[in-house]
Amino acid sequence: MKIATGKVIGGKVVVEGDSFAEGSVVTVVARDDDEPFDVSPEDEKALLAAMVQADRGEVVSWEDLRERLRPVRD
Repeated sequence: MKIATGKVIGGKVVVEGDSFAEGSVVTVVARDDDEPFDVSPEDEKALLAAMVQADRGEVVSWEDLRERLRPVRD
């Protein structure tokens, strides 16, 4: 998984830095001009570590999560 920053130019997202492989599936999250998205160095480190875990397949399925949460709701 990669995180990239870019700008919309001519109706297309132009990414800074390394490009993505042709056919890559991406999700674009846009913020409003007056809505900053800042994270602390610690939060960025935690986010990147979580992405590495997900890439290794260390994830919880929706079904497992639902079962874990069920006792909390009951």
